[in-house]
Amino acid sequence: MQFSPDTKVLERAEWQELAQAHQARAGRYANPYVERRNRGEKHPVEDFLFTYYTLKPGQMMRWHPGAGVILLGAPEYADQKFYRAVTAQELQDAGVRAERAQQLAHESAAVTVDVEGFLEKRGTAVSFTREILSNTAAKPGYFGCFGMHEWAMAYKSVENNIRHDYLGLRLGAEGTDKVVESHKIRCSHFDAFRFFMPQAAPMNELQPTREQQRNLEQPACLHANMDVYKWAYKLLPLVSSELLMDAFELAWEVRELDMKAAPYDLKDWGYEPVKVETTEGKAQYVQIQREFAERSVELRNSLLAVVETYRFALTEAV
Repeated sequence: MQFSPDTKVLERAEWQELAQAHQARAGRYANPYVERRNRGEKHPVEDFLFTYYTLKPGQMMRWHPGAGVILLGAPEYADQKFYRAVTAQELQDAGVRAERAQQLAHESAAVTVDVEGFLEKRGTAVSFTREILSNTAAKPGYFGCFGMHEWAMAYKSVENNIRHDYLGLRLGAEGTDKVVESHKIRCSHFDAFRFFMPQAAPMNELQPTREQQRNLEQPACLHANMDVYKWAYKLLPLVSSELLMDAFELAWEVRELDMKAAPYDLKDWGYEPVKVETTEGKAQYVQIQREFAERSVELRNSLLAVVETYRFALTEAV
């Protein structure tokens, strides 16, 4: 990687302040989850992003500046995965005076993200991420699903001997089935569709597969928009923790709507339902869904901008 006087170079006090701010931001979500887990407690809405996705709370709390940034006085980063020490010449290219550059390089106290090493190991995954992000961002959103994917997951619960001891069905089993049968089901997201009850799967207008995922994803889909967080953490530390948390916080809000619009009764947990079985509820759902879609496209484009910055290195790596 080439550095120049325009390269962002952060002194230890500067990057530590950023790291502490990130830990406070991430800790707002991660710490309560860890505390609940230690007590053996569960939360039907807030636990999802930590149990469904693979990034652990401790990993989320770890701050990353993103590629192209040099951290000074950061020997603790030198041995972290996908980081490397910065040479004296690179430090001088970035505007650090020669004497200090030599000292920092000798002590391995100046580090940066190892872009080449990251792309060498993760190049194929990055290529797939780039494809699915760009395909999804470029598509128009479909706003006629009304969250029926969650209802399809609870369809025919009596026949399937599915108990809802943890969360009751707001309309009961029969009422839930009637809602599913009276609506058009058009779920484009494979990781939602694969949890449909067997009687509901043939009712879906689409039959998504893992192979079709990169072509079927669209930016109005709540689950696809939660997955922006997944694509962000798969690009760590190439992307910054700030961008990661922007994606996480969108996913957090999306999860809330997803469960409010689901057939489950969450009033005891403080969530008022978005009654998508009604005209008013559908309008409320779509209004919020449109806001999420706009934010998701912005985030996808931000992630793509990082990948495109290193496009030529990516081409060489794969």
